Amino acid sequence: MHPSRVIRGRTTQLLAGRKILVGVSGSIAAIEVPRVIRELIRHGADVWAVMSAEAGRLVSTEALEFATGHPPIVQLTGNVEHVTLLGPGEGQVDLYLIAPATANTISKVAHGIDDTPVTSCASVALGAGVPLLIAPAMHALMATNPAVEESLAKLRSWGVGVIAGASAEGEEKIATPEEIAAAVLHRLGSGPWKGQRVVVVGGASRESIDAVRSVTNESSGATALALATQAYYRGAEVTLWAGALEVPVPPWLPIERWRAVADLVALARRHRADLPGVRAVFVPAALSDYTLDAKPGKIASRDQSTLTLTLHRAPKVLPELRRLAPPPTLLIAFKLLAGATAPELEAGGHALAHETQADWVVANDASVMGRATTAALVLPRTGGRRWIRGPKSDFAGKLLDDIGRESVNLASPAPERPPGGRARRRIRHRAPRR
Repeated sequence: MHPSRVIRGRTTQLLAGRKILVGVSGSIAAIEVPRVIRELIRHGADVWAVMSAEAGRLVSTEALEFATGHPPIVQLTGNVEHVTLLGPGEGQVDLYLIAPATANTISKVAHGIDDTPVTSCASVALGAGVPLLIAPAMHALMATNPAVEESLAKLRSWGVGVIAGASAEGEEKIATPEEIAAAVLHRLGSGPWKGQRVVVVGGASRESIDAVRSVTNESSGATALALATQAYYRGAEVTLWAGALEVPVPPWLPIERWRAVADLVALARRHRADLPGVRAVFVPAALSDYTLDAKPGKIASRDQSTLTLTLHRAPKVLPELRRLAPPPTLLIAFKLLAGATAPELEAGGHALAHETQADWVVANDASVMGRATTAALVLPRTGGRRWIRGPKSDFAGKLLDDIGRESVNLASPAPERPPGGRARRRIRHRAPRR
């Protein structure tokens, strides 16, 4: 078995059955391409490669064949590879990714010049409507060349996705394999979350005692980040509303910050005009039930052996979110208990759903806090209960798939039901076969 098959689908199966062509042009960043390819394979993709002659000076054909499991295309032959792979019909790839995309290649693609296998494939992709993504890599001064800037703007206007990397050491570096894979997943996302707007509220609230101290809840924000990431992978337009986090947020994920519960409420009210258009709001944040009046400056501790704090009940966020985002926006609330049995988790979840009018409630015990895995009791709005256990990324994906599947079912026309009788099946009349 080829090594590429061993790792296929190890991270997710979201690209299973998808065929992706990677075009490699002549940047030193070409040495990173095998890692990019392997990351795509870990999401289930079948990856092929095409390379320019200049790229062959930097990364070997053997390295790309090892990475993909297929011999790379190094020149166009009588098999017209650019047409057979990117033209309509059987065998057409689902997406063409140029990584790295040099200034030379970007400008050629934007002006219809196809004098390398990489640019010829781009020409057919644009003509055939195959999704095209590019991951630029070049010297910083080349990136600010007006011709290159104009070419990138033209490509964006044609619907070409540009995956920006980091600017460092005088270079516009290629995006990381994880960033490129996220862009591919997002572009090829399908199903009920594709194109839907999603807000994830995560992290811990911090209620200030003075200018340097605060009262907070324990939370890493890992569950919120997993939900935001998995929703993005499924094609959703995601925004993360983040309190205090202990996990890094990837650069492709839009983020809005808040600190205290009152800040979060104010943030939600600033978005009152667009929240009703959001498909779902997930709230795994660790929100304080109490706040206090912050003292100006720093409380002197040298002469005080004790300090008394007066706590006040903090505003409730979930009812406010429900008011600002009424149905059909879905509100998914999270309930955390400590040392609770399964019946207690279920009772607490149902009580929260009743109090907040949440559509779904996810209940779990404090014992999972800080762990890479979780065990959560999920209470759908249609009744019933189910457990989701495993790594937080798997949990997030399964929860999104369950909610998305039920949302589609609820949106489907209900069967006709006569009074007091069973549902009648709709009968579709078909023309007789000839």
